[in-house]
Amino acid sequence: MSHEILDLTQWKSNLTSFAKERDWEKFHTPKNLASALSVEANELLELFQWLTAEESMQSSLANAELRKNIEREMADVLVYLIRLSTVLDIDLPKALIDKMVENAKKYPAEKVKGSSKKYDQY
Repeated sequence: MSHEILDLTQWKSNLTSFAKERDWEKFHTPKNLASALSVEANELLELFQWLTAEESMQSSLANAELRKNIEREMADVLVYLIRLSTVLDIDLPKALIDKMVENAKKYPAEKVKGSSKKYDQY
C-alpha cells in the first residue's frame, strides 16, 4: 500500500479485518476506543514532556530514536481515530472539512494572524 496517500476507506477495512481476526471487535466500543485514543495521545505527549519548545523541534528532527517513537505514537493515535470513526460510522473526511469551514469562520486570517488567542477572545 502506498505511503503517500492515506486511503481512509482502505484503512477502515484493514483495521476492521485486523480486529475481526483477533476477535477484538467486542472490545472496540466507542468508550474503549476513545479511551485508547486518549492514552495514545498522552503517550505522544510524554515524548515531549520535559523538552522546551525549541528542544522539541530540534530533538524530533535530529534524534532518530525519538523520531521513530513519535511516528509510532502518531500511528497509534491515527489507528484508534480511524477505528472509532468506523464503529460510529462517521465520515471522517467530511467531518474534517466541516470543522475547517467552522474554524475559518471562527478564526478569520485577517483578524487572528499571528495571535494564539481563542476565538471568543476577539
